[in-house]
Amino acid sequence: MRLVFIKKLIALILCIVCPFWLVSCGKSSAENAENQIIVFNYGDYIDRDVLDQFYEETGIKVVYEEFLTPEAMYTKYKNGTVKYDLICCSEYMLDKMIKDGEAKEVDFSSMKYTNNIGENFWQFAEKFDAGNKYTIPYFWGTVGILYNTEMIDTVPDSWSVLWDKNFKNNIIMQNSVRDSFIPPLILDGKSINTTDENTLRKALEKLKEQKSLVQSYLVDEVRDDMVNDQAALAVIYSGEASLANEYNENLEYVVPKEGSNIWMDSWIIPNGGSNYKGAVKFLDFLCRDDIAQKNFEYVYYSTPNEAVLKNIDEEEKEDDNAIFPDEDILERCEMFTYLGVEAEELYSRLWKELKVY
Repeated sequence: MRLVFIKKLIALILCIVCPFWLVSCGKSSAENAENQIIVFNYGDYIDRDVLDQFYEETGIKVVYEEFLTPEAMYTKYKNGTVKYDLICCSEYMLDKMIKDGEAKEVDFSSMKYTNNIGENFWQFAEKFDAGNKYTIPYFWGTVGILYNTEMIDTVPDSWSVLWDKNFKNNIIMQNSVRDSFIPPLILDGKSINTTDENTLRKALEKLKEQKSLVQSYLVDEVRDDMVNDQAALAVIYSGEASLANEYNENLEYVVPKEGSNIWMDSWIIPNGGSNYKGAVKFLDFLCRDDIAQKNFEYVYYSTPNEAVLKNIDEEEKEDDNAIFPDEDILERCEMFTYLGVEAEELYSRLWKELKVY
């Protein structure tokens, strides 16, 4: 438990310090771009030893910055203060960047290890990167419910449990607009990619109805609070759920029977970066067998890297349905897509309305 707290404290310090450090690094990046890449990724989403090893092998330093949500990433990226060479983010935001012409094609001809990525994961990526020209799959998973078996007697296999008054002040929701709209939309039999305002307002009313039951809206802290028995139920990403179970054996994960979201985080090379060759070299490095294995063991999210998957025994796969979901679970899940500027603004307005309600 202490380890989780320390990691989060370090991440917080980095988030405070890094923006100022990166601004100061801007000049050196321009002066000596070949010796450095600037990388933007979710918090605690890579083994830092991997960054050191890349530097030792190539002489290219990885300047690393973290963000919490895709929306926060995009705001910082568009601010333009830092010229990122690589960004890792969720599929719908990468979809937006590609459609807006904000990404460079990946030079696959210079890479050795991308064939470690399984064919089915390239097919998943086709949904937001037609032709697989701009992105490299990194980790993937589902969104579901993490529950404490000491606080709830039955498996909460329906999103409707999030509106159960018996769990007042014992429910944690994601502090993310798209993720929080998943439960009410799916319960209403609608697509999580709907842009219909009437449908979304109906979902908003459902979330307003739920708000008095919600203990908090969190992102990275969801795992820690559940591990510390702070709530009975939480909407969570599958990888976080699996890690939480390692710290607290009373925690279990379920993808509701009505369906959910299957997500994929991938890397993209944005326009404006100073070291394209270094970025491609780093992407290839991440796909290498030993590096992907090390990264998987640290992050422990579902990996698309077949070289890693072949080293995992069947017993481990059967014991962890969060990281290794059954095919029938995936069949009832839907991937987010970018919905366009108007829909994006609509979701944002509704989310603000919920927050002030």
